[in-house]
Parts: sequence; structure tokens; C-alpha cells
Amino acid sequence: MLTFSFLTLFPELLAPFASEAILGKAAARGLIGVNLVNMRDFADNKHAKVDDTPYGGGAGMVIRVDVAERALASLPPADEVILFTPAGERFTQRTAEELSEREHLAFLCGRYEGFDARVETLVTRELSLGDFVMMGGEAAAACVLEAVARLRPGVLGDEASHRDDSFSSGLLDYPEYTRPPEWRRLAVPDVLKGGNHGAIARWRREQALARTLARRPDLLPGAGLTPQDSAALLALGATLEDLATWGAPPPPAPRRKRSRTPKPGPGL
Repeated sequence: MLTFSFLTLFPELLAPFASEAILGKAAARGLIGVNLVNMRDFADNKHAKVDDTPYGGGAGMVIRVDVAERALASLPPADEVILFTPAGERFTQRTAEELSEREHLAFLCGRYEGFDARVETLVTRELSLGDFVMMGGEAAAACVLEAVARLRPGVLGDEASHRDDSFSSGLLDYPEYTRPPEWRRLAVPDVLKGGNHGAIARWRREQALARTLARRPDLLPGAGLTPQDSAALLALGATLEDLATWGAPPPPAPRRKRSRTPKPGPGL
């Protein structure tokens, strides 16, 4: 079981997210554990005050490092102690895959002006969801919880369902369709209804390449492209220079047609 411990001032924000839908079922089956720790319980004063004014002046309040330390000390040892901060490394699918191999992850969810900078000495990793600012770390924690937990064996109904997800394969995901077969003159592609699984697989790969080329070409250098992918990208409008930039292999050499020597006719 992978246990997620979230140190927060607002555990009620994370409680419903962790107890409903697939995450709730996974917790009920003992596949994951979610431990919500209220840092106010470690304030060590009668008013449960966890923050104070910043040295040097300025707006807002700062969460005390001694409060965070006592809250962390109440937990079993964690494989990773993670702080959500704009200065952290970008959280990606690769990060989620790495964290899914752990057994206990502890997360510090800040509020106000964040934590006293000395908290950084207590953590093993700093993470950021992107270049934007939120009011606290709980929303980021919910995103990381779902991204990591779904990779644990047994959490999703289909063990292979996440392998072709966007970013897992290095590409954006291919488009999906279901009934009705036609809606407002938009029809499901015929190849998906033909039952030829080889053709479907090729179509899906080509669609993933097309979407990634059009929307997120920055992903292509790390997508593990094949010679067949290179040929498909060239057909989609990429250039040989683009392939070289992405580190893609050259496309397969075209097959040469064998010239046949005409057989001599009768009497020759």
C-alpha cells in the first residue's frame, strides 16, 4: 500500500476528494492510504496559532518551521517529504511514475505567504504544478494524489489503461469515440468500426503524432520515436530538420521495385 500523508491547515478540503470515486474505492480496498494531518494540532499554544509575521516586514503571515517539524515528527518515516512551492521542479507524468513506486509520501501544503524558508531543510523534494499562484497547496495535493494513485496496481480497473495516456507514451493521447456513430454530421472514423486491430493501432499512433505535432511539439524529443513515426511526421508536414532536432531516427528507406527481365517469346 502507498500511503499519502498531507500536512495541511484545511484537511476538510482534501477529505472528500480522497474518499470518493476511484480513490475512495482504492482506499477501501487497502490499495492506498490517505492520512490528513492538521498542522494546528501541533501549534503548541492555546490558540492553535501556526503562523507569525515575517521578519523584515511585508504583507501576509508565514507558517512557522517548528510547527511543521512537530507535524512531520508525528508521522512514520516517509520515503519522500515534499513541499509545494513555485520554486519547485515541474510535476510531470514521469514524476508521478517515480513517486508511485514509493510506500509513504508526506506533503507539506502551505497557506498565506507559505512556510518559513527553513522548512526546506526538512524536505527531500520541492514540486510545482506550473507557473501560476494558488491560495494554498491543497489543490496541488489533490492533483498529485490522483496522478500518482492511479498508477498503483489495482487502482484502475484495467491495468494497462494508463499506458497510452497523454504523456505516459511521450505523446498526447489519440482521440476516442463512442456511440452514437454519427452526431451533428460528425462521424466516427471508419477504421475504428472495421475490426482490423492492426489498422486501428496504426491510426491511433498517427493521430497521437498529429495531435502532438500540432499542439505540443516540445514533447517529441522525448517521445521515443520510431522510423515509422518519422515517416508519419514527414507526411504530416514535418521536415528532416525537425526530425534531427527531435532526435528522431530517419524514416525507412523506400523499397526498390525489382525490375523483371522479360521472358523470351516463342521462337526466340
